[in-house]
Amino acid sequence: MSIWNVPVGFAAGTGVTSLPDLRRLAEDATADGYDAFWVSQIFGLDPITALAAVAADLTGFAEVGTSVVPLYGRHPLALAASVRTAQAAVDGRFVLGIGPSHQVFVEGLMGLAYDRPRAFTADHLAGLLPLLAGDAVDHDGEQVTTKAWLTIDAPPTPVLLAAMGSRMLELAGRHTAGTSLGQAVGPATIRSHITPTITAAATDAGRPAPRIKAFVQVACTDDPDTYIAEATAADGLYKDLPAYRAMLDREGLESGAQLIVAGDQEAIRAGVQAYVDAGATELRLGWRGDDPRTRAAVAELLAG
Repeated sequence: MSIWNVPVGFAAGTGVTSLPDLRRLAEDATADGYDAFWVSQIFGLDPITALAAVAADLTGFAEVGTSVVPLYGRHPLALAASVRTAQAAVDGRFVLGIGPSHQVFVEGLMGLAYDRPRAFTADHLAGLLPLLAGDAVDHDGEQVTTKAWLTIDAPPTPVLLAAMGSRMLELAGRHTAGTSLGQAVGPATIRSHITPTITAAATDAGRPAPRIKAFVQVACTDDPDTYIAEATAADGLYKDLPAYRAMLDREGLESGAQLIVAGDQEAIRAGVQAYVDAGATELRLGWRGDDPRTRAAVAELLAG
């Protein structure tokens, strides 16, 4: 267990473009002592397929899976078949992080309607969750209908729903294992909004305490102010996405780059601890680019 006394996963991010790169990242993360290995998706590798393909390189992790993959463009039956196949490949350690993505991507890139993402997500979960548990499903939804079963031999797969607004957090608390948070969600928002909302929903539904996986970018640097200023100037699209903008407003920040925990090793330790103190039950750590200094500093902290 790390110095933070919660599981810590490595955030491989969205920019992995080849299986050799994914294998290298997995080898590095294993050597550094991470508990889990997470891959996300925008335009890079399909993380579900990729993790199954490099399963032999993932044996050192207690869990592997997706930080978040978009639901639009994936029917529950097709998604469940991919996930259960990957689950079999990694011997039951796969965790599926999902989310409805954002209007600019769904409408702009796929030409699909994004008028009711919460209702779409609820319908998708109603079809997906039974299939991931190995059960048949018969769901007539307003937006997604799923009447199917699968014959893939694999253990059940936990699901984390990327949720930020109150209604999505309630959906996550009532139906999934928890939430996987993005780069716009800081400690103040986790403490005042994320933790109480999802926990109350899980309690009301008679479910276990939810998993709250925080994403923290870190940087070991002698000039944290300049580092964060440069990262903020380079932050374009994400700070203007409505869901992220709402979280940043709660945090009182202009950009998610201002949440980067930058400084020496002690600053990283304390900054990451703030997420745990706010209610995060696990961590997903990442940094920008090939940064051996940050990697070494975090590896020492992971060693406790």
